[in-house]
Amino acid sequence: MAEHPQVEHRSTDGETRRTIMLTMLRHGSITATQLGSLLGLSAAGIRRHLDNLVEEGLAELAPPRPKTAQQGSRGRPAKAFRLTAAGRNHFGHDYDSLAAQALHTLRETGGDQAVREFARKRAAAIVADIDKRDDGGEDSIEKAAQAVVDAFSRNGYAATVTKAGHGVQICQHHCPISGVAAQFPELCEAEHEAIAELLGHHVQPLAKIIDGHGICTTNIPLIPIHKPRPRGTEKTPHTKKL
Repeated sequence: MAEHPQVEHRSTDGETRRTIMLTMLRHGSITATQLGSLLGLSAAGIRRHLDNLVEEGLAELAPPRPKTAQQGSRGRPAKAFRLTAAGRNHFGHDYDSLAAQALHTLRETGGDQAVREFARKRAAAIVADIDKRDDGGEDSIEKAAQAVVDAFSRNGYAATVTKAGHGVQICQHHCPISGVAAQFPELCEAEHEAIAELLGHHVQPLAKIIDGHGICTTNIPLIPIHKPRPRGTEKTPHTKKL
């Protein structure tokens, strides 16, 4: 029976292309060199895929990032690429209209409370397999945040966690329900509530895809900020009268 190496090549190319797009989704913007290093692919192969993605309108050049003091001012920055809206749409927007229609019907029949209850159950299902944090240490919060990221990534969010200042940030580089969440923000609110309850810690939503940002960013402060007392309100020790 004759073999079909060309068909196999196309299949492998398709898998590589999807892996490249998913990696771009997770990193927001990334250079060809970084892609090659992460995926173990040749620079020529990466450039070929990037050229095709740009030509098809699925990727574009990202705005150059400002250089840090360590990088100095010499030389041109490497070109970075990111997915376009069309590229992002390859990751889970097939049922937006159906989901939105179902939620509109739910609101008509059960009111706002029914929508909020649905949103809470959905968020709880995403993090259902994560054990609740049982102490207040920074390490445990970071581990729980990583578990949250893993759970959301399994559900199509391409999430990452990074340290930032006095806390950690959970970044969702893709939201598979952004089209529906734009009409029903209760879905986002329920996700933040589920994360806060799981961590036993206050969380701060900083940016949302549905508001036009490239990613959803949730900050989890690890060190509480104590505000100084106004002058004149300091407590003074009582002295006994003789």
